[in-house]
Amino acid sequence: MTALITITPAPGKYAIRAGGAVLGETDRALELREGDYPPVIYVPREDMAMAFLDRSDHTSVCPHKGTASYFHIIAKSGPIKNAVWSYETPKDGMEQITGYLAFYPNKVTVEKI
Repeated sequence: MTALITITPAPGKYAIRAGGAVLGETDRALELREGDYPPVIYVPREDMAMAFLDRSDHTSVCPHKGTASYFHIIAKSGPIKNAVWSYETPKDGMEQITGYLAFYPNKVTVEKI
């Protein structure tokens, strides 16, 4: 793991909501801290309603974590584009987040319940 990034279990239970729907709940979330950025909660895919997610063609690259894949959320009001990302094959040292999803806070609500 790079010295810039720490990954720890996020205590408590979290609910993930978007477009008026609850997309998932988990008590197995991880908290990723990277430099001066706000912490990001990562949620296991198994705890999400993946039927509401549609893979996007969009990708981005982090020099520490690797290439991120993105998903749109299929909501009643229409798609919420590129709202979710995942490092499916992260770089060495970041394997803890394999199989986890993260969310843009301006598009998805991740709240501790």
